[in-house]
Amino acid sequence: MNERYKDASLPINERIEDLLPRMTLGEKVAQMCMMRGVEYAKKPSPKHPCCVESDTEFDTERLFGTFGTDGIGFVHDMYSTPETFNRMQRILLETQRLPIPAIFTAEALHGVSGLRGTIFPCPINLGATFDPALVKEVGEAIGRETRALGMHEILAPNLDVAREPRWGRIEETFGEDTFLSSRMAAAIVSGEQKGDVSRPDAVVSEPKHYCVHGIAEGGTNCSPARAGRREVDGCYLPVFEAGITEGGAYNVMVSYNSIDGDPMMCSSYYLNDVLRDRLHLKGYTRSDWGGIGKLKRDHHVVSTDKDAICLAVTHGLDVQGCDYEPDFFKQTVMELVDEGRISLARIDEIVRRVLFVKFSLGLFEHPYTDEKAYESVVHCEEHRKISHRAALSSAVLLKNNGVLPLDREKITSIAVVGPSSNAQKIGGYSSLPQFHISSVYEELRDMMSEQVRIVQCDGCGITEEAKQERIVEGQAHLYEAADTAVEENLERAVSLASSCDVIVAVCGDNTVTSGEGRDRCELTLSGKQRELIRRLSALKKPLVLVLENGKPLEISKESEWCDAVLMSFFGGETGGRAIAEILLGHYNPSGRLPISLPRHSTRIPCYYSMLPGGDPMFFEGEKNALYPFGYGLSYTTFEYSALDIAPQPNGDVLVSCDVENTGDMDGEEVVQVYVDDVDSSVVTPPMLLKGFTRVALCAHEKQRVTVCLPKVSFSLIDVHYQRVIEPGRFRILVGKNQREILLSADYVVDEQN
Repeated sequence: MNERYKDASLPINERIEDLLPRMTLGEKVAQMCMMRGVEYAKKPSPKHPCCVESDTEFDTERLFGTFGTDGIGFVHDMYSTPETFNRMQRILLETQRLPIPAIFTAEALHGVSGLRGTIFPCPINLGATFDPALVKEVGEAIGRETRALGMHEILAPNLDVAREPRWGRIEETFGEDTFLSSRMAAAIVSGEQKGDVSRPDAVVSEPKHYCVHGIAEGGTNCSPARAGRREVDGCYLPVFEAGITEGGAYNVMVSYNSIDGDPMMCSSYYLNDVLRDRLHLKGYTRSDWGGIGKLKRDHHVVSTDKDAICLAVTHGLDVQGCDYEPDFFKQTVMELVDEGRISLARIDEIVRRVLFVKFSLGLFEHPYTDEKAYESVVHCEEHRKISHRAALSSAVLLKNNGVLPLDREKITSIAVVGPSSNAQKIGGYSSLPQFHISSVYEELRDMMSEQVRIVQCDGCGITEEAKQERIVEGQAHLYEAADTAVEENLERAVSLASSCDVIVAVCGDNTVTSGEGRDRCELTLSGKQRELIRRLSALKKPLVLVLENGKPLEISKESEWCDAVLMSFFGGETGGRAIAEILLGHYNPSGRLPISLPRHSTRIPCYYSMLPGGDPMFFEGEKNALYPFGYGLSYTTFEYSALDIAPQPNGDVLVSCDVENTGDMDGEEVVQVYVDDVDSSVVTPPMLLKGFTRVALCAHEKQRVTVCLPKVSFSLIDVHYQRVIEPGRFRILVGKNQREILLSADYVVDEQN
């Protein structure tokens, strides 16, 4: 029988249709299953719960007992070197009746997980860069490293729009704004996939958590989203749309939660009508870990796991993400088919999608990975430089009364204090570094001359919880808190600081106060950090606060007490060096807030694009953000002038203005363009970001800057839930941030536009 599916010259669809009839039901359902490779390894890594040793063998008896000769669709949690993946792939291919290669799956939110990858700044940092070109470079590097190590797809990026500041996973997102997040989505996905996932340096991207997960009710992980259809279509779906239609993402991971009472794991509307019919997703949908079981356990729409699997699969979910043991899931689906509750046509539809991705990856021709190439790719100098540029570009200067940059000619001593001053924070979903990551203290010490005395003291910890492995929704996560080793000594920190010219306090979050399953109802600095800063401010010495954080912090008091505040988020493996370079003036800060910072933990939400109509004041004071979206200072100053609005024949609008660096230091400005729909038929936010650009200007240099607003910038979701462009008046607003608008002009859309 001619095996046409092996012919690489044929179109993928023809190869699929040749292979599919050859497959038994068991072989088909096996393609819907994922296993954790570490559970079958004889030598799991003692360093990481999801890694295995490079020379491990596998328990073939157990493998065959679980899968027989049917194979498996996906292997996750087996971080290692290519020889390990090749060993597993060879076992599968040589023992299957049909040689269908497995896809090896990885977490790679800001660098491939495991023990080897470059640690890039967290996605919230990438949002703060306002630089899609740089974010694309990060994506390209992540794709190269992941594929070089032997893995083919990544469960990233996180495209949630983060508008609930208590939610722990904000660090994984690009921030609170739809447009900014959509630009970053298209950039990072296109970088990871490179337009051709069969390349040896590209991976399949799987955005998550489709499609409204960042506004968890009450701020706790996996909670429902109370969002209507207009809000979903206008605020949250566009980010996934950009990742899929512009970036080219093949798959999506489906969110645990429900939207307006509709559980995403079995939502025919969102999984079929929207994802398939509207967005034309090429690949498969995958459940987030344990998500199918939530249909029974949390959503209470079924009473058994079998019913949960049936409901999910029949309504549009394709692949399980380690929800159940593979043999249980496989047997259950086969029973459901035999009982007529799941049609064979539905199984074939799913398998076609899985096979499409496997053929697109080129796995049938090249199932094995070069076992030596990764040595020159993973954690290479080029990737470390990209990571460092992202760390520099993402740091946001919130306050500066002139103390920064530090004057190296006048300073004789610096006190570097705080729980993060000598323990650099890199954020969750990172690889576990097998190399030293320098702290702010170490970097300042190495950059300053020997004539400058630098002393360090933690003063206090962030949390008291020790290093641990914690299970979140069935998935192992490492938490490197380690604050039990921190001796609380505020008195010593204050005493050391009193003997120095300048104080640099490095505070913020760790993996206990920020990350998956780490939701907080208080947004102030945890532990005794605020008390430490208050005590330091009483010394009346220049005080610089550096914040390494993964979510919005309430820093109203700290802003009063400190002379300068630099928010660096989680800047990756060279974050400490980036902070030191900014403090010393080697780099002019240019990051902008991708999230609004609240005035108080109780004055939330405070994202800038809230609908109008509410009272702007509480009895206790203002409702709006302390630091608004898009905010960020520089060591120089910029002026805007000569605004010009130029409509184009295709409906786009070119917005141009002059930007001048009026200071004495070179710097970069982020020009932001917002649109106010003045005459809308439904309620719209007072302003929405619709364009931005970075411009680098030498001291006293002026440039003409142009931002294109595509025609869709003037659209809305109307009363019939259709995206339309309504005739009427708009205001185009150009400025430094959401609150500091420097230029504006009216623009009228008529019937002909």
